[in-house]
Amino acid sequence: MSTAENSGLVRERIALPPLGHGSFRRRLHAVALIATLGGLLFGYDTGVINGALEPMKEDLGLTAFTEGVVTSSLLFAAAIGAMISGRISDALGRRKTIMALAVLFLIGTITCVFAPGFGVMVLGRIILGLAVGGASTVVPVYLAELAPYEIRGSLAGRNELMIVIGQLAAFVINAIIGNVWGDHDGVWRYMLAVAALPAICLMVGMMTVPESPRWLISKDRVEEATAVLSTIRSQQRAQAEVDMITEIAEMEKTRVKGSWSSIRDSRWVRRILLVGIGLGVFQQLTGINAIMYYGQSVLKDAGFESKAALIANIAPGVIAVIGSAIALWLAQHMNRRTTLLIGYSLTTLFHFLIGIASVTLPEGNAWRPWVLLFLIVCFVGSMQTFLNVVTWVLLSEIFPLQIRGLAIGISVFCLWIANAFLGLFFPTIVEAIGITGTFFMFGVIGLFAIGFVYTQAPETRGRTLEEVEDDVTTGAIYTHHLREKTDA
Repeated sequence: MSTAENSGLVRERIALPPLGHGSFRRRLHAVALIATLGGLLFGYDTGVINGALEPMKEDLGLTAFTEGVVTSSLLFAAAIGAMISGRISDALGRRKTIMALAVLFLIGTITCVFAPGFGVMVLGRIILGLAVGGASTVVPVYLAELAPYEIRGSLAGRNELMIVIGQLAAFVINAIIGNVWGDHDGVWRYMLAVAALPAICLMVGMMTVPESPRWLISKDRVEEATAVLSTIRSQQRAQAEVDMITEIAEMEKTRVKGSWSSIRDSRWVRRILLVGIGLGVFQQLTGINAIMYYGQSVLKDAGFESKAALIANIAPGVIAVIGSAIALWLAQHMNRRTTLLIGYSLTTLFHFLIGIASVTLPEGNAWRPWVLLFLIVCFVGSMQTFLNVVTWVLLSEIFPLQIRGLAIGISVFCLWIANAFLGLFFPTIVEAIGITGTFFMFGVIGLFAIGFVYTQAPETRGRTLEEVEDDVTTGAIYTHHLREKTDA
């Protein structure tokens, strides 16, 4: 597309009728709430292991290695689920794919709850992992494709808010069940069983929501897309958006074929894919999910007793929800690149501070557990406020429509692989080099992340997906002029 054509897209965006208010806005928020139940399940199923693992180890006779296998089996399966679901959602639609994922969530939960031993537990965790990975890929794309550009950041970011709400719910429910029924045999089964309820709600709720209008247009089903947009926009705005989306979709069909060949043949598509992979992997290498999975163990190493650690573990969960809520506001008021740079600077700082505190406050010091808990809470708060939401929002925005499911699937596959290896080896790393060495390691990685974001991350705030798509496929998104303009 020429510069003149791109300027035409900008003029079309500026000329769009205002978003306005009415029943269609309430409908949009209701659809988003239902879809983000997938994020809630993502959060609960990844967070519940934090408190369930200790009693599970005793009941199932887990060793240090099999403990890591139970935790990481979900994560490796999530990588596969992310890749597969991206392709499936491109072929069958976002809505049908999310419905299928709800079924997997329910089957996986039942399998884990009734697992008689290690093998069946791993099987159930694998099924849950396929669902979690699929949800992490498809739900953000679905939300971004439904959202008007004016509120796309906050709407797409709600999925991350629901993820941390799910994790907090897991921590709170684990603490309640662990302290009230902690003496019951198989108490961890109660913790896992709770996930069945939101899985059923997601499955039923997705039957009532529409398909992504952008996906429908990519399949030349323009009338259906217009009908869908008319339920979540004013009539005038719906038609104007359909015209704009259809225009760029037709133009990009000649550039982006919707297959692996488009990645092979276009250096700009390859570059944005590498950016997506980098954003996902560096997010995981902050160690955030190691805290979410093994928080109780880390706090026990810091000096808390077992039940006290289970309760103290709620604090990072609370700050994660607060941070994510703030991040939704930031998504509408601060550039994506700026948010990422602040986030990695803060998380890296707290990594080094945790390492320093662990050295200066030896085991047995009364202040050690409280100082480390405070710094861990600060780290989680920085992560959730400045990194997690904006990373998922960017991943849902930066890829062309024709390969959006495939490209985000590849990026999230790499994200989950990094997550899985960290989940598998985190207990071994802590055992080998302690909390001090572990967090110093995360700090060094954070320095590389800052450099990556500064040199590679594009800016997308305040622009339609169609404008972003055109700049990605032409390489304009990387020009110095555009970067200066968006960072201003």
